[in-house]
Amino acid sequence: MSRDDKLKERWDLLVNKLSDQFSDGDPLEIDGIIYLVGVQELGKLHRSFKKDEKVNLMHIAICRLLEPYGYYDFDFFDEDGWPHYKVKEQLPPLKAGEQSVLMKEALVQYFLEKEYIN
Repeated sequence: MSRDDKLKERWDLLVNKLSDQFSDGDPLEIDGIIYLVGVQELGKLHRSFKKDEKVNLMHIAICRLLEPYGYYDFDFFDEDGWPHYKVKEQLPPLKAGEQSVLMKEALVQYFLEKEYIN
């Protein structure tokens, strides 16, 4: 099985499993999954968030997801428990399709590490 086929298979598994758990079976989009990672990383699972906090949660998730690729480094937790990252290396210019593949790959890897999927 090629790398792309394996990624697609794992991505579909991840989307189905998360969708069943968090959206009554409606397929989650990539932004929704990134948001879930942000909530997970913040560790405040059972509360609602304001619009600006939701944007910050997505930023946390993107930093955490791209950390293993060398783009971000965890820096510190602020007094409210929010993680902060510093840019280690600028992301190269990517086309929309390339961004999507990178994020799907990073999300699959994250959930493999968390043993949510295998």
